[in-house]
Amino acid sequence: MTQAAGHNPSTTSFVVSPGTNLHGDMTVPGDKSMSHRSIMFGAIANGVTEVSGFLEGEDSLHTLAAFQSMGVRIERGGPGEVSLHGQGIGALQTPSSDIYLGNSGTGMRLLTGLFAGLQMPCTLTGDGSLNGRPMRRVTDPLAQMGAHIGTTGAGTPPLVIRQSDRLKAIEYTCPIASAQVKSAVLLAGLHASGKTVVHEPAVTRDHTERMLRGFGVDVSVSGLTSSIVGGQTLSATTLTVPGDISSSAFFLVGASMTPGSKLLIKGVGLNPSRTGVIDILRLMGASIEVENLHETGGEPVADLRVIGSQLKGIDVPEELVSLAIDEFPALFVAAAAATGTTVVSGAEELRVKETDRIQVMADGLRALGADITDTPDGAKIVGKRLSGGVADSCGDHRTAMSFAMASLISDGPITVLDCANVNTSFPGFSHIAAATGLNIEERG
Repeated sequence: MTQAAGHNPSTTSFVVSPGTNLHGDMTVPGDKSMSHRSIMFGAIANGVTEVSGFLEGEDSLHTLAAFQSMGVRIERGGPGEVSLHGQGIGALQTPSSDIYLGNSGTGMRLLTGLFAGLQMPCTLTGDGSLNGRPMRRVTDPLAQMGAHIGTTGAGTPPLVIRQSDRLKAIEYTCPIASAQVKSAVLLAGLHASGKTVVHEPAVTRDHTERMLRGFGVDVSVSGLTSSIVGGQTLSATTLTVPGDISSSAFFLVGASMTPGSKLLIKGVGLNPSRTGVIDILRLMGASIEVENLHETGGEPVADLRVIGSQLKGIDVPEELVSLAIDEFPALFVAAAAATGTTVVSGAEELRVKETDRIQVMADGLRALGADITDTPDGAKIVGKRLSGGVADSCGDHRTAMSFAMASLISDGPITVLDCANVNTSFPGFSHIAAATGLNIEERG
């Protein structure tokens, strides 16, 4: 079993009895990617930014706490309501201690780019899992811009950001498709002299570009190239964070793969760089309809109506992989439910997430009776009923919730170990899942 570096297993577990289908109307918590960015951008903007729909999960709360430690006045209203009293980057104060980001790779990589050009020394650190994740993919291009960032010998956190001269713009070609790398370089470009240009090998989520425009920043996008001119300032705005499609994915999969399911997921963000999970499930035969499509804060939002059916195995098109990279743990479960064989390739990025998600899902699903063979960049899965058993999430929120959904295609109960980190992205998951018909109990 692949454990995250320095990982201490939690005592929280899910015990899930076999189920048949999901039903009812539901909402999921706010989008985690957008919640992070709403805090970062509101904190450095001029004026009061009002955010609703903010994800009250541990990851995004760590980002909020980081800016509070730098003197930004942040007020909390009702659930998901945040007011940020920004005074521009010049008002940020040097934090008196290390900035702790828990399990949040998004928080660490984006803040590294944002802080690299601020002439403000600070140290970013996290839990054992985050402190084992690769950061050179971000620190290397930032070093080309003139940033001074120290890492461990392995290129992992803690990240020590030292004062440097003003950054200089670069033209950078990302070796991997990663929204976090792209965003870090663009955010560093905000404080660089000249025009920073980033080329990507494939489409990745574009929340940074969209939201920066909402704060009055001119960001240019052409095909797989994004650019930003340094020296721009952000102006406060009002924004609503839609429901997280990555959190919806577990329920999209659970309902799609179980005949008899009828589920409506309300207010989900449908950013075109994030809808790969819907496209892949539809290729497998899923019935997912988009209703009430509208726009908020520059982002498309809609309700998703799912009718359960028997899925079929497919070769997942590689052009959809980067559009569904965070949803593959759930999609592996859909593949286990499908008739025939599903092949996933081109997904090697899954091996450097909170855990090695290919290995953790393969090991866990095999323990539950699945026919799955892992490959360096994906997996081959032959669909069949599961027998049940014990699956170790290895502290990864997405693998934990995926194994819980596997109970819908299992003949015996499933115990999912090490589930405390579900609160990083989906607080209240077990209660919401139970309300839709999952026979789930949280222990510990």
